[in-house]
Amino acid sequence: MGEVNVEITLKNGADIILASNGHITDQDVRTATVTAVVDTGAMSLVIGEKLRSNLGLAVIGQRSVTLAGGVKSYCSVAEPVQIGWKNRTSLIRPWVLSDENEVLLGVIPLEEMDLMVDPVNNTLVGVHGDEIMGRIL
Repeated sequence: MGEVNVEITLKNGADIILASNGHITDQDVRTATVTAVVDTGAMSLVIGEKLRSNLGLAVIGQRSVTLAGGVKSYCSVAEPVQIGWKNRTSLIRPWVLSDENEVLLGVIPLEEMDLMVDPVNNTLVGVHGDEIMGRIL
């Protein structure tokens, strides 16, 4: 399987709430459209410090992480961002690596958006086709 890249839209979660309550306009919601690497070895959404700053996301904590190659490190955790891909969205607290330039789309947002990697075509597809389904166990 090769690398799978997708275009996603990220929106500041707090701005979305402010816009829905009429405190700011929809055009004032801080947004970025980026190319993300679909990384089924990553748990969450991983962004770089520059993107976190551009989206106006506050740092709300720290997390211990294991990087590629087994290196242990710490990363910041930012306030929620909405991920948009086609007709699907996920709201998640991204992990922020200060020197990261790539955006990694991990398994938690993939699961929430009912998506999976099609290894034959190296693309992202709906687990249940175009219908978005969730599981309650």
